[in-house]
Amino acid sequence: MQPPSVNFDALVAEGLDVPVEGWDFSWFHGRATEQRPSWGYARLLSGRLQQACSALDIQTGGGEVFAWALEQTSQRPFRLAATESWPPNATLATRRLGHLRVGVVRAADDGALPFGDGAFDLVSSRHPVEVVWPEVARVLQRGGTFFSQMVGPGSNRELYEFLMGPQRSDPSRSSQVASADAAAAGLQLVQIQEQALEVVFFDIAAVVHFLRKVPWTVPDFTVERYYDRLAALHGQLHRDGRFVCHSQRYLIELRRQ
Repeated sequence: MQPPSVNFDALVAEGLDVPVEGWDFSWFHGRATEQRPSWGYARLLSGRLQQACSALDIQTGGGEVFAWALEQTSQRPFRLAATESWPPNATLATRRLGHLRVGVVRAADDGALPFGDGAFDLVSSRHPVEVVWPEVARVLQRGGTFFSQMVGPGSNRELYEFLMGPQRSDPSRSSQVASADAAAAGLQLVQIQEQALEVVFFDIAAVVHFLRKVPWTVPDFTVERYYDRLAALHGQLHRDGRFVCHSQRYLIELRRQ
């Protein structure tokens, strides 16, 4: 790959041109890095799929993680399904998961799950936007498991506060709130692990693409609205060669009582 131009507007345009469908982050190679949690979510999910009879992946994105986990198993669940709310991602997921016998269904992140009571013994999700705990409990069989890697509060705070100024973290995204809400829906905590992970950006194109691809980081993000702050960040990147922030992740496993 040729080294990118140091021209601010050219780099911004480059970041705007990259498609944002799916959860494939390969475009960031050489432009940004993100430390991975030590627990290895996809590998752990594969092991749980090996033991499941029926599995549902909610908010599957383009189906990348669910597909990888399924492809590592020698014995897959008899019934497989996934949900996704955003039409471009649902199209990608249907294409990617079809050969694995996964039925992909459009469903709102904050709404009812279009499945019967007790339909699955495993429900999974990587980085869900929102979890409707009563719905997760409803579609799980008794003794069934919910397994997820979630984004904690204050994730990438250094980046969004550089652009937006000081912000209050959303406590609703904490592992404590998730555990309490899940318990109220009848789900018992099995395990929880938390880590802060280093994220490094090397050019402003990567920042622009990231803010488009993960829109909840800066909810009102447009280049026009944040042009001056992006230009300031570009100057810092050009001077220091990197911008460091930290993502917050937690692994949570629950069982329907």
